[in-house]
Amino acid sequence: MIRLLIAALLVGIAGAPALAEEFTTVQDRSSFLRVVSGKSLTRLGIQLDVTQDGKITGAAFGQSVTGAWTWTNGFFCRDLSWGDRDLGPNCQSVKVAGDTIRFISDRGNGRYADLRLR
Repeated sequence: MIRLLIAALLVGIAGAPALAEEFTTVQDRSSFLRVVSGKSLTRLGIQLDVTQDGKITGAAFGQSVTGAWTWTNGFFCRDLSWGDRDLGPNCQSVKVAGDTIRFISDRGNGRYADLRLR
């Protein structure tokens, strides 16, 4: 059960799509930063901050989340730890619709997680 929760947490789960809005793909680092700048990425039990200097910080289900990110060849590439678990690296496609940001694992070929921009 805990493995499923971890996978759902930061690798991606099917979330509810933004209603009545189409997702657009974030193409580059500067566009990504415009989307996340000054905002937290949230979901039930999850609050994350992605900083301009390549850091990821926050908490998920009572455990700290730390990591680093880069923008590489059109993908958000992150390396994360959740509590004492190393979730490892993953490059993800990023899409946005309104105040919803969607991360699709495995270079856009895997599962996805929707988070709110607040």
